[in-house]
Amino acid sequence: MTYQNYSLKQLQQIDAAHHLHPFTDHKEMREAGSRIIAHANGPFIYDSDGTEILDGMAGLWCVNVGYGRDELADAAYAQMKELPYYNSFFKCSTPTPVLLAKKLTELAPKHVNQVFYGSSGSEANDTALRLVRHYWALEGKPEKNRIISRKSAYHGSTIAGASLGGMEQMHNQLHGAVPNIVHVMMPYAYELSLPGESDHDFGLRAAKAVEDAILEAGADKVAAFIGEPVMGAGGVKIPPMSYWPEVQRICRKYDVLLMLDEVITGYGRTGEWFAAQTFGIEPDTITTAKALTSGYQPLSALLVGDRIAATLVEKGGEFYHGYTYAGHPVACAVALKNLEIMEREGLVERVKNDTGPYFAKALQERIGGHDLVGEVRSIGLMGAIEIVRDKATKERFLPAGSTAVLVRDHAVAQGMMLRATGDTMILSPPLIWTRETIDMACDRIAKALDLAQADLHKR
Repeated sequence: MTYQNYSLKQLQQIDAAHHLHPFTDHKEMREAGSRIIAHANGPFIYDSDGTEILDGMAGLWCVNVGYGRDELADAAYAQMKELPYYNSFFKCSTPTPVLLAKKLTELAPKHVNQVFYGSSGSEANDTALRLVRHYWALEGKPEKNRIISRKSAYHGSTIAGASLGGMEQMHNQLHGAVPNIVHVMMPYAYELSLPGESDHDFGLRAAKAVEDAILEAGADKVAAFIGEPVMGAGGVKIPPMSYWPEVQRICRKYDVLLMLDEVITGYGRTGEWFAAQTFGIEPDTITTAKALTSGYQPLSALLVGDRIAATLVEKGGEFYHGYTYAGHPVACAVALKNLEIMEREGLVERVKNDTGPYFAKALQERIGGHDLVGEVRSIGLMGAIEIVRDKATKERFLPAGSTAVLVRDHAVAQGMMLRATGDTMILSPPLIWTRETIDMACDRIAKALDLAQADLHKR
């Protein structure tokens, strides 16, 4: 029986009775009823009532080629008919993960030539943590196992992923995080820069926090620094251009590995295949997922640099780690076709040279001047809108995050899906967006801001 045989109310009742959602206040959601997204096409999603909504989040940072791509469905079907599944254990492999690994190393920075598969970004970051600590143990330095991360970072929601991340609410629910992980300041100039401090100087100061943490622990105790090139779920926090070169210099000075989390930024989001290329970073590991298949199949790929890979191969013995679905042939077939589409349609180049710059200009000119907006910022097709009570002082509304949620709800009602993270509205649309789509989004966001402002004046 298909979902069309059920009414919206029946689906909501079944959902409330049996389905536990991620990152959800279940009591609140069940009282209101869940929104049922029934189908999608191109840049639009449609709920069960047939309402068309422009998707400003690419699903969850992932549907880069848009919805309704028959080629991806056909690739999955063909692979399922030929070989629906076999594992990568016991010295076995299948063709599609082999070919995908080759393709990924062609797109990645030149020193990155190995791939380890999983099914999610959280799994990829778990793997990266284990691999980095294992690397130092193989090098005869098992005590070099501390990881430096950042406050408000997001690296997944497994125990290891949440521990690597810097979100206090997640740590409080862990009741015991993975040890030897510390968190330093984030490169968030809007809130953390000092009066009169330039973006360049702020970037250097934020990077120095990494060095201070290394010196506090002792370089012989620090395994790696992990960071998102652009902090995604934490509010699309874009570092000054001075930040990453200085972090990289510090890591090299103290022989600390550099772990890059590109689960969100990988595969074209910033106008390059990887944000490592956008910022000139040469990481030892790169975690990726989401847009690897445009979300059509669950798949992650940890890209491993030559330094770690050489030690793992030459000194390693067995690496006691892996997943049942690692290198799933159907998921890898979809990923190969997805990357082919992106190359054929020039989506990455379009973001870099056309839609990315237009997106930045449109946000600044049409949203940035609104009374509720303290700042807009973007890189590629990834943007943020800071919601404030006072533009000059950057004072926020209370309770924290309430007005951003109000704006979000009005935006959805206007046919625009975007996300509220704290007091920040965030956007990460499909890479198929055009200038016309960007204009449509700005119109709907501006209307949502006006409606939210009117509501606030009534209070």
